[in-house]
Amino acid sequence: MAFSKEIIDGYRSVLSSASVADACDLVIGKTCFLPPFIQNRINDKKIVGPAVTVLETKTLEMLPPQHALDIIDASDEGSVLVISGDVDLGDVAIWGGLMTAGAVANKFEATVLNGGVRDGAEIKRDYDYPVFAKCKVAGTTLGRYKTVGSNIPVKIGDVTVRPGDLIFGDIDGVVVVPKEFVEPVLKMALSIDERETEQAKLIIKSGSLKEGLAKYGRI
Repeated sequence: MAFSKEIIDGYRSVLSSASVADACDLVIGKTCFLPPFIQNRINDKKIVGPAVTVLETKTLEMLPPQHALDIIDASDEGSVLVISGDVDLGDVAIWGGLMTAGAVANKFEATVLNGGVRDGAEIKRDYDYPVFAKCKVAGTTLGRYKTVGSNIPVKIGDVTVRPGDLIFGDIDGVVVVPKEFVEPVLKMALSIDERETEQAKLIIKSGSLKEGLAKYGRI
């Protein structure tokens, strides 16, 4: 699912994932932020884009991550590739330098992994490409896990990621905005930013945190 330039630019203007997460709480009424172990392991870039997904499972076969390799070449510019498993993928790398090269060549926005990333120095030096992951680790999936599907719903923690959902990430973590709520969540997130900016100004001017809380109600 492609979002309009206005939607993408609107989310890029939101100050932080905190505003998007709070907006999802208010508009949707459920948790949309990923577990805190999913962090950008390469840089501090903000990311915004539609999800494309890959599912992995356990195996003893020495198989390449074929669904991931295929989807990298097949997806639209600006996509965020999300990889998770129907089992705990363990602390092995499900992403590395060569897959990053493919993603950069196809103008991906970022990658989000419910697993590890390796070749971090190479990814930072050659591409400065955002990879949100559980950890950095040297080990490979070969002989441990294999891809079994693409562009199907996957879960990270308690959050389901569907193809076409909007992914927002920054230095605080990742939020998954369900595609049918993208516009109202954006409107609420921008409203939260506006109120918090004014509240912060009042706190500084008045010298009182309580005064800012009393007027704007944000904490």
